[in-house]
Amino acid sequence: MLLVTSWDSTVQLHDAQLNQLRAKYEHKAAVLDCCFSDDTRAFSGGLDCGLTMHDFHTANEQTLGSHKAPIRCLEHAAEMGLVVSGSWDKTVGVWDVRAKQPLVKSLEQPGKVFTMSLAGTRLVVGTSGRHVNIWDLRRLDHGPMQKRLSSLKYQTRVIRCFRDQTGYAVGSVEGRVAVEYFDAEAHKKKYAFKCHRVTKGNETKVYPVNTLAFNPIYGTFASGGCDGIVSIWDGANKKRLCQLCQYPEGISSLAFNHDGSLLAIASSYTFESGAKAKTPNNVYIHAIQDNQVKPKPRK
Repeated sequence: MLLVTSWDSTVQLHDAQLNQLRAKYEHKAAVLDCCFSDDTRAFSGGLDCGLTMHDFHTANEQTLGSHKAPIRCLEHAAEMGLVVSGSWDKTVGVWDVRAKQPLVKSLEQPGKVFTMSLAGTRLVVGTSGRHVNIWDLRRLDHGPMQKRLSSLKYQTRVIRCFRDQTGYAVGSVEGRVAVEYFDAEAHKKKYAFKCHRVTKGNETKVYPVNTLAFNPIYGTFASGGCDGIVSIWDGANKKRLCQLCQYPEGISSLAFNHDGSLLAIASSYTFESGAKAKTPNNVYIHAIQDNQVKPKPRK
């Protein structure tokens, strides 16, 4: 099952294998992110500032609460039964859907929240100003475990945690991805590399990196940029494994399924060059071949 949010204010549930729309519900404004709770429930948020819980089985819908500004990103901490919302109001909301008063804690952030990712009970939050705060969801009253600046020089677009929970990858508007680690000693081995750029003659055009997704089996990761390209990388061995065909528009979002055999690819113009004529907004399902995601250690 594939959950899709859109600027048309809808949340859609698709059967990715049968290519069927199973269900749909609407917000009052554009929806910027969503996540599954289980097989039947989803959470979503966007420009209407409200955090919505929707049950596809019963069609019941509930607003858990709201932020003072749009909700940009959502994560479900399954181990703790919590939903986490990141907002442009410079806060992260931690919600327990089982409680009468769902809001557990509102966490102040150093800037607008642009992206978040979970590694077990660790929450990595990327904000404006290139700030990266790492929180322990079990010890929220103690403040962030670590406060960092992204090693990339320009605005953060996306953060995704490693499958083994030892670190995370950061993508930015400058066409670079950085690989960083939680442990201070391991963090000395952090590195960054250039990607999503085209060189013609003496001129290089750089495209923002909008999205990252880790393969749940091998721990390799895919990156998608405004160039319409999806590349798959072996971060441990510092090499690119493959590059998929170019899509009609930039890649706005990526997600692997539970066993890493399918990759959902959202192709949509993200206004990096201002307004232009209407372009296609499509979600593609790419069947992954083992050699596209399996690491190839250096000789």
